[in-house]
Amino acid sequence: MTARALPDDALTRHDVTDPVGLVLMLHGGKERSEAPVDGRSASWRRSAAMQRSVAPELAERGLSTWLLRYAVRGWNGGAPVADARAALDQVARTHPGLPVVLLGHSMGGRTAAHVADHDVVAGVVALAPWFPPGEPVRALAGKRLLAAHGSRDKITSPRATRAYVERAREVGADAEFRDMGPVGHYMFRRAAAWNAAAVEGCLDLLQLSDRR
Repeated sequence: MTARALPDDALTRHDVTDPVGLVLMLHGGKERSEAPVDGRSASWRRSAAMQRSVAPELAERGLSTWLLRYAVRGWNGGAPVADARAALDQVARTHPGLPVVLLGHSMGGRTAAHVADHDVVAGVVALAPWFPPGEPVRALAGKRLLAAHGSRDKITSPRATRAYVERAREVGADAEFRDMGPVGHYMFRRAAAWNAAAVEGCLDLLQLSDRR
């Protein structure tokens, strides 16, 4: 079967020479929307701002950073999953054998958890993720998961995230919950702490935390 190709503008790439790993960023969205994701999409812009903040530090440690733009804004029963798998297939073709960390915010965390079973994926860093009750965890078996959530999030549930982490452990995932304190969903407050959690999580999952 021919691999699905992404549009040329679907990936915002910050590449390094001879990378030792790659961070694929997955932005948030809505439960239902067929509207296309463009440069005005708040969810995409939020992740683009984080990419601008974290990519230079990740690059110093040998990591390329790619931000995926989904075709449409809504989850719509799993629409972003096909986009994410296509992006991972592109990584595999471009950099055979390169390990990938999925860095997802909100719906991006949910999307990441669905595609964590891809061969190139080392693990998932999920920031304020959207994990509804009963969300499948099987794709995380044998993978690593860091889920960070603030206690004042009114959009997605930190309690549901804790429960998801526990369920992921039951299928063999190395899963951790990180309490980000009294902050909400959109990562406006304590943005530096969110960025630090993203960088530290990606480095840890790729076992680069002590790399100099």
